[in-house]
Amino acid sequence: MNLSCFKAYDIRGKVPEVLNEQLAYDIGRAYASEFNPKTVVLGWDARSHSEMLSDAIAKGFTDSGVEVWDLGLCGTEEIYFATSHYGVDGGIMITASHNPKEDNGLKMVTAGSKPIGRESGLDAIKQRIIEQNFVEKAATPASRIQKTDKTAYIEHLLTYINLDSLKPLKIVVNGGNGAVGPTFKQLAEKLPFEFIELNLTPDGSFPNGVPNPMIPEKRQQTIDAVIEHQADFAVAWDGDFDRCFLFDEHGAFIEGYYLIGLLAQTLLKQKGAGKIVYEPRMTWNTIEQVEASEGEAVCARTGHVFIKAKMREVDAIYGGEMSAHHYFRDFFYCDSGMIPWLLIAQLLSDQPESLSQLVAERIAKFPCSGEINYTVENSQQIMEEVERDFTEGSEVIHHNDGLTIEYADWRFNIRRSGTEPLLRLNVESRGDADLVQEKVKALEAYIHRIG
Repeated sequence: MNLSCFKAYDIRGKVPEVLNEQLAYDIGRAYASEFNPKTVVLGWDARSHSEMLSDAIAKGFTDSGVEVWDLGLCGTEEIYFATSHYGVDGGIMITASHNPKEDNGLKMVTAGSKPIGRESGLDAIKQRIIEQNFVEKAATPASRIQKTDKTAYIEHLLTYINLDSLKPLKIVVNGGNGAVGPTFKQLAEKLPFEFIELNLTPDGSFPNGVPNPMIPEKRQQTIDAVIEHQADFAVAWDGDFDRCFLFDEHGAFIEGYYLIGLLAQTLLKQKGAGKIVYEPRMTWNTIEQVEASEGEAVCARTGHVFIKAKMREVDAIYGGEMSAHHYFRDFFYCDSGMIPWLLIAQLLSDQPESLSQLVAERIAKFPCSGEINYTVENSQQIMEEVERDFTEGSEVIHHNDGLTIEYADWRFNIRRSGTEPLLRLNVESRGDADLVQEKVKALEAYIHRIG
């Protein structure tokens, strides 16, 4: 049995070589045995095998006596919402997000939309599958009920904005042929914006490539549409739309790092002083903006399991990752790819500055490299040698998440991915973009020499 699809935060692997109907069925049985739920919600993304896998998981649950509420094609955040809003005992989303089309996976939560990671149940589920240690099958299988009405979720999204004050903005939206289209169209009916729509038809063959706007070559179509239509800004989503990526009115891609500070300031202004959770990859801009807004910045490890746990621990208003995951206390401490762009649309409606003007000063004050990924086989050796040779003159060294070293005028974080065989590098400086590039080259020389 190949269980290599069990990762740190979720399950991901190729279909059917690793993740297949039998394993999906066993996961349903193992989840039911480990957490003893009475009712769970289930949903799936646009991938060609997602519905097949959902059928197998649903059967694993119903054979175990667990009722399944089937949301059908949806986004991961709809599973988070439904689990908490309806008070059921857990949920599973079948998705591999931005992975290649041959892959699929599962994101799982328990009651209250609390994530299931390696240390909070994922390893236990894996062990139950190895041992085939499941509860006895129910004498009569439980029901699988279709629950495809999105009304409550859409109404919740609308609570983050003031419909009466919104301007008639022009917005480019690119769904990347992922799952977002049907949900977005239902939301768009309630909004006074003009939308230029790209790739909103779900298509698991991904005719325009895998929906992953983190990859620069996946952005050009959105950029061209912004310029052609003179849009106010653009939104592009990944496959399960728990992340959204923004482009300004000139078509410039905005690093998720700068949106964290902007959203933090916006929410602190709305709700008053409170805590904001950030992660250690890049920090200086976020900390400064949070403290300038009388908030308290709290650091957590990168990864949704850790961000959500820290937010619950300190009752944070908002948490952000530079990878474009944005978490909200009012959304059950979960991440959403819809709420961020709605908040930005409200912000652009409330004041005269454009999106580029809102972030220009921050980009100049704290220029960054963006996340650079390297495929390596000896990441631990690389980090050890970098730490040995890059400590001179440093002011801060810590290992909260990978290796972080800070100097007076620049800092970097280098860490292993929790989901992919990659080493990830982030560099930022205090107002010196050339210094960022210089230090990236210096660190890259180590990575290429050793890795």
